[in-house]
This record gives sequence, C-alpha cells and structure tokens, in this order.
Amino acid sequence: MVNPNTVLLITVLASFSTPFTLSSINVALPAMAPELGLDALALGWVSLSFLLASAALLVPMGRAADLFGRKKLFTAGFMIFTAASLLCGLAASSAQLLAARALQGVGSAMIFGTSVAILTSVFPPEKRGKALGWVSAAVYTGLSLGPPLGGLLVQHASWRVIFLLNVPLGVLVLFLVRRGLAGAEWKGAEGEKFDTAGAVLYAASLAALMYGLSSIASSPGKVFAAAGAAALGLFLRWETRVPHPLLNAGLFLENRVFAFSNLAAFLSYSATFAAGFLLSLHLQYAGGLTPGRAGLVLVFQPLFMVAFSPWAGRLSDRRDPGVIASLGMALTASALLFFSGPAAGLPLWRIISGLSLLGLGLALFAAPNTNAVMGSVEKRYYSVASATLATMRVTGQMFSMAVVTLLFSVFIGPVKLGPGNVAGLERAFGLAVWLFSALAALGVAASLARRRAV
Repeated sequence: MVNPNTVLLITVLASFSTPFTLSSINVALPAMAPELGLDALALGWVSLSFLLASAALLVPMGRAADLFGRKKLFTAGFMIFTAASLLCGLAASSAQLLAARALQGVGSAMIFGTSVAILTSVFPPEKRGKALGWVSAAVYTGLSLGPPLGGLLVQHASWRVIFLLNVPLGVLVLFLVRRGLAGAEWKGAEGEKFDTAGAVLYAASLAALMYGLSSIASSPGKVFAAAGAAALGLFLRWETRVPHPLLNAGLFLENRVFAFSNLAAFLSYSATFAAGFLLSLHLQYAGGLTPGRAGLVLVFQPLFMVAFSPWAGRLSDRRDPGVIASLGMALTASALLFFSGPAAGLPLWRIISGLSLLGLGLALFAAPNTNAVMGSVEKRYYSVASATLATMRVTGQMFSMAVVTLLFSVFIGPVKLGPGNVAGLERAFGLAVWLFSALAALGVAASLARRRAV
C-alpha cells in the first residue's frame, strides 16, 4: 500500500526543482556568456531550448505514461533530468550547454506529464485539492527563490552550482520513488496503441508554433508561428481518424469542464507571466531602483502565492473548484489594473498592492483549476490531462512574452534599453497592461463557462 504523503513529498520536490532552475537561470545568464562564449541569440536559447523540448513532448509523454506506466515514465524522466543537470553544470561550450538544456526539457516533460497524474491516482477526490495546493506552493516557492538564491550562488560560487544542485535533489527523489513506491504502478489505457505519427506531428507543430511566438516580431517568427498553427490543425484532424489518438478530441469537444479549464489556464498564464518581467524593467529603468531592491518589491507576488495556495487547494475540496478559480481569475484581472498608467508615475504602494492581489488571485486559481481538470476526466486520461494542462502553462508563458516582444519592436526597436528609451518602454508597458487585463477578463469568462457543463 502506497503512502499518499510519500507521493505528495515526491511531487512537491519534483515541482520545486524545474521552476527553481528556470527562474534562477535568468540571473546567471550574464555570468555564463563570457565563460561559454554565448552571444545574445545563444543566451535566449538557454531558456528556449528547454521550453521547446518540454512543451513539444508533454502530451506525447503523458499519453505514453497512461499506456506504459506513470511511475515508469516519471522515474525515467527524473533520471534524464538529473543526468542532464550534471551535463549542464559540466558544460565546456555553448553547444554542450544547449544540448543538455534540451535534454533537461525532455526529462521535465516526462516528470510534469506524470507527477500530478500519480498524485491524483492516490489521493481521494475529497483530499485532492489540498494536495494540489501544496504542489502549487512548491512551484511558486521555486519561482520565488530562483532569482535571489541563484544570484547568491552566481556571486559567491558559480552559475554551474545552479544546475549541480539538481543532482543531489534528483538522487533523493529517485531514492524515495524506489523505497516509497516499490511495487506500485499506475496505468489507464493498457492494450491501446501509441500514436507515433500523431506524436511526431504534434511535437513538430508545437515546437514551430512556440519558436514562432518567441520571435513573433521577425518575419521568420511569423512564418514559423503560422506553419505551427497550420500543422496543429492537421494534427487535430489526424486525431479524429485514428483508433487510439494521442489526444482524444472528445476531451475538448464533449467535456466542457476540461476544455474551458484548460482555456482559462492558457489565458491566465498569457495575462500574467510577462507582467513581472515588465515590472522589473519599469522599477529599474523608470523607477531608478537597483536590481536588488526591485527584486524585493517583486517578491510580494510569489509570497502571496505560497501563503494561500494550500488554503485554496483545501477550499476546492469543499466548494466548487470552478467557482474558486473564477474568483481567482477575477482578482487577477483586477490586480493588473493596479499597474495601468505608468506614464504618470506608479507609486510603490500601488505596485506592491497590485502584486499582492495578483499573488492571491493566482493562488486561488491554480490549484482549484487543476482540481477541476483532473476531476473532469476518467482515470485512463489522468496523465494526458495533466500534460495538457502543463502545455497550456508553457504556451501561455510563451504567448505572454510574444506580446511583449511585439510591443518592444513597435515602441523601442532593435536597440538596447537605457535612459534614452524609457518613454518607449513606458508606452509598451502601458499598452501591455490593458492587453493583459483583457486576456484576464477573457479568462474569467472561460472559467465561468465551464460551470454550465455541470
């Protein structure tokens, strides 16, 4: 008999490691560049190579987990992620680092395509939200600790330590899996065939779409985005014609809770992910704060996420999770309006208040929305459902940054940020706030729409 708390501990550790690495790498990029000879384009690929590999493989790996075993895929994924982290820490060239980062993305896809599915398999519905709340808190803890702890590691040790820390953490997780989950396995679709052609088409289409979004301001970016969207349409058509599809179209066409919960997740991350990036630039270039002081201001958002996520998860066990998630989206939309009108000057109290409300809104949204998704599907689809939701997160983050990239190309142009173009930055910031608020409002509508399915 598997102890659910052991599964929760394993999932929490897994959910912390990837966000921590992803957020801390941004601080380490300036130190990596001279040592490995990374130019500006290669610096962008340090994160992009990971995101592309992860997003393209999340759904295929989730389907494989439902077919062949969730623990088996999770264990293999953590082995790959741990080995890739070691390779990143030992990389002697930019090519080695980027290849290892892509391998990390493969491992991450296997981890996030299975961990929440395993958690859902062992926790009863009346306790599932509480467990998911702790997982959300772990993700936000990783995101919030990444920049300050990563900065300290770079300053007093080396950027390589950020990657190497994943090695003992990975060994610990694998030990817990071997001891705590011995003899256990979870499957949901035994006897069905894996749609290899669909997996290849899906991975290629999503990789092209995400790469296009990451460079949407350029002509090649637009071409890749259009080609990826067209290929994704072909994938969806293919999936309706195969007996055992990679992604069952019925989950979207017939299950309104699943469809609108995933849409709400995409809109939530699209509306909020780049807000912290823009606020960081605003505080330093327009507000005159040092990077350290700007970081202290920005930490209010993840602090509220960590503080309220477990409570929100528990609440979703007793109340309709769709209602709680909708309230969270509404608070998110309201919080973004606190940042409107930067040209007139944003007082610090408004930024801190907005970040605090944003953190509360995201805490109320994340775990209850995940609870709604996992509770809306049969056990045979747990891994695919978990992987689909994770894909919404990554694509939403990429879309959010694509909006900022496009606005920067319009208002700033291909020049370095500095005192001479603060006005352009503020115009881009001001318009982005309204665009993100509109996306959050659409997220409220999507979140509310799923309730009509009950």
